Amino acid sequence: MTNDVPRLVELDISRSIWDRFFTVFPLVVIGTEDFDGSIDLAPKHLAMPMSWGAHFAFVCTPRHRTYQNIQRTGEFTVTYVRPSQLVLASLTASPRCEDDSKPIVDSLPTFAAQSVSGAFLKDGYAFLECRSIQIYDDFGDNSLIAGEIIAAHVAEDSVRHADEDDQDLIANAPLLAYLYPDRFAEISKTNKLPFPAGFKR
Repeated sequence: MTNDVPRLVELDISRSIWDRFFTVFPLVVIGTEDFDGSIDLAPKHLAMPMSWGAHFAFVCTPRHRTYQNIQRTGEFTVTYVRPSQLVLASLTASPRCEDDSKPIVDSLPTFAAQSVSGAFLKDGYAFLECRSIQIYDDFGDNSLIAGEIIAAHVAEDSVRHADEDDQDLIANAPLLAYLYPDRFAEISKTNKLPFPAGFKR
């Protein structure tokens, strides 16, 4: 062990630290059913699997219609977005009109979920249909919404196969990385992680 301490900048944790440096996240679009039965779509980046099994969660706020819809219906969809859909995903963050409608969603290409109420953003690469398990309201202004995946679908060009090289798959179907707060990257070239011998998850 060395005593050389790297040069660090101390951050004020009374304010958000996350816009002071870049971090890599996915970008997903959460779909819910609105009060009037219409589709609501919203982008989220604090989103991830919650186990090696069929569980998924994301961070939201009670102020957002996504939270309110899930609290009411107990269901939501997840679209993993491709780089080519970045503008469409961004448009789902458009504010509501004075009459509380969100007409931009009606103009976006979508398709209906099969097992829950809601829809997916068309041309994504992975699609999850979820039922809410628990909403945790213990994160300041934010909440963690955890769900059970009851159906999952993957685009044919994004499914891993034992006889196909993973790098070829990613090169042919690039992934989108969101670099919070305001940048993105298209991932088409990757390297295999050097796990130590005997590693098990």
